[in-house]
Amino acid sequence: MQNAEKKKQEQGIKILGSGCAKCMELEKATRTAISDLQLDYEIEHITDFAEIASYGVMSTPALVFNGEVISYGKVLTVDEVKALLSK
Repeated sequence: MQNAEKKKQEQGIKILGSGCAKCMELEKATRTAISDLQLDYEIEHITDFAEIASYGVMSTPALVFNGEVISYGKVLTVDEVKALLSK
C-alpha cells in the first residue's frame, strides 16, 4: 500500500484499467493527444486492481495526470484528452 501511495505522487500520465479494448482506446487517444500537443510524457498502463483502487477509481478506464485522476469511466476522444492536458 505504501508503494501505491508513492506511485501516486509520480509525475506523468497513467491509464488505469484491466487492459480491455476501452482501456486500449483511451491509451491510443492519449498517445495521439500527447503527440499533437508535442508533450514529452511517458504513458504507464496500470492493470493492478489494488493500485487502481488506491486512486479511488471504481470504474475504468481512467486517466491520471501528475497523480490526479482527471477522467474515469469513459473513453475520451483525442480532443477531450487535449483539453484536459492543456488545463
